[in-house]
Amino acid sequence: MNVKKTFCIIIFLLILFSTLTIVSADDDKSYSIEKAFIELTVEKNGLLHVEEQLDYTFDGEFNGVYRDIPLKSGESIGNIHVEAEGAYPVLKEIDQDGKKRLKIYLYSDAAHTKKIRDCSVSVFISYDLKNVVTLFNDVGGLQYKLWGEDWDVGVGSVDATIFVPGKEGNEYFLNPQEYNYTSRITGDRITAISTSIPKGEFYELLLLMPIEDFDDNAPYAKHVNQNGREMAMKNLNDSVNGRNFWNTTYLGLALLSILSPIGAAFTYLKYGREPKVDYDGIYERELPTNDPPEVINALIENKVNIGKPNMKGFESSIMNLIDRKILKLYTEVDPNTETKDLILTFNHEKENELSRSEKIVFNTLSHFAYDNSLNLSRLNDRLSSESEAQWFVNQIEKWENSVEKKANAPYYFDDTGSTISSFIMFGGLIFGIIILILGFITNLLNGFYCIIAGIFLIIFSVAMMFLNEDIFGRWTEKGRVFYLKWDNFKKFLEDNSLIEEHPPESIVVWKKYLIYGTALGVADEVYESMKLQVPNISDYDDGIFMYHYYGGYGLMDSAYHTSETTLNPSSDSSGFGGLGGGSGGGGGGAF
Repeated sequence: MNVKKTFCIIIFLLILFSTLTIVSADDDKSYSIEKAFIELTVEKNGLLHVEEQLDYTFDGEFNGVYRDIPLKSGESIGNIHVEAEGAYPVLKEIDQDGKKRLKIYLYSDAAHTKKIRDCSVSVFISYDLKNVVTLFNDVGGLQYKLWGEDWDVGVGSVDATIFVPGKEGNEYFLNPQEYNYTSRITGDRITAISTSIPKGEFYELLLLMPIEDFDDNAPYAKHVNQNGREMAMKNLNDSVNGRNFWNTTYLGLALLSILSPIGAAFTYLKYGREPKVDYDGIYERELPTNDPPEVINALIENKVNIGKPNMKGFESSIMNLIDRKILKLYTEVDPNTETKDLILTFNHEKENELSRSEKIVFNTLSHFAYDNSLNLSRLNDRLSSESEAQWFVNQIEKWENSVEKKANAPYYFDDTGSTISSFIMFGGLIFGIIILILGFITNLLNGFYCIIAGIFLIIFSVAMMFLNEDIFGRWTEKGRVFYLKWDNFKKFLEDNSLIEEHPPESIVVWKKYLIYGTALGVADEVYESMKLQVPNISDYDDGIFMYHYYGGYGLMDSAYHTSETTLNPSSDSSGFGGLGGGSGGGGGGAF
């Protein structure tokens, strides 16, 4: 379970890091376009006159702005003029493959010596486009992006006005439809206002005009000898339907994210609710059962993976062996540091009294002994060797498997629900990552819902990893009584007032409390109670008390951590023509 936790945490952090670095920006400056005013005039001769007003807000120092105007094959641009309000502009025209770049330097003084800084500037651009209007046999057409997808930033809104040659028979379509706020046609004038358009999105006009409204030769229009209306409508409908399909798909994917919490809730209701048992004890003063401490650790203390012991169980097993005189613990002063080291010696004559898991503990420790004596305080030095560290970790795993088998968790606990919840968790995590990525790589409006759903699903899935196994799994009837009794015994050990009210009758009982308190993760609370009830406890020359007093727990934890670090040295290092095919559009930025 720890491996799964680590995996999920790593994935979550990678996604979080990737999310935070999707958008990079200069910390010293930024800009926005609050509004864009676009005016198009379609002349009878086929010429398209364009006037743009772009309202910029600059935060920081800038040289100016640029405007890229795409030009398809056969299209041309001319009569370019640039003005500005709030700055002094200087235009530089650059012809690039398939586009005209207008590089507009903006100065805060008439002498053109000072760059603009922390100000608002309106830039006015006008130009004529030839061969952008297309004349078919049955209709005149204009497909033009009022706002292009190549801008560095989005725009607060687009306010467009379009003038057409005639006053009747005109049809217009604005797409994507989700950006339409309001529009109307009055005679030869069309007005439209958009909502906010994000970076990477476009806003396009398809305009169909009666062919009779144009001059016979119309020299500045493109002439196509075929009917155009049916083709234009087909392309429009196909593109709109396709966009609607993908928008619906993204929304559906986002909605699917609720299946994970619904599945988790269903799993809990069906498999996680505990059976009713005939037990209503408040606390337990005596050991509820005769099971060894490592088994109690596996079944009661390790709620994340019921049935599998952790290092507290290993330590409680050591203390149990000390209590049974199979191991002997004493202290020895280190002449170099003048601190007391913990020394273990081994009684090999009693090895036949050991269970399989206890033999593993005994053999693991004796492996590092010299002349039947092991300095626990120096165990880390031995585990700096990769071969010794690997052997130690293998022994711990062998011990875990032995205890897990002895604990016989299925007799006490039904893990069907927790197994299902693991599939829900991993499935939700993977699905959350997928829809999060899809949300980021699309420009569709409903991609935002995928981002929100993906983040939610990832957080929900990672949170599920940290839930105790008995949330979705449940104890059997006998297991429930077993758990409640041992949990009440743990509460008794944790509550000093209860121990003070019902103190143990002998030091022997205190030792049992400390051993099983270690297995249950409350050894410190037990020892604190002992000091209150037995003031001279530190004077007892007993290995169990010394093991706690001189930090035996920390030594074994440190030993295991040292082994993992030796085997994984990097683990501690601090050191991832349809819709949108029209003319115009393009983009721009600031420099």
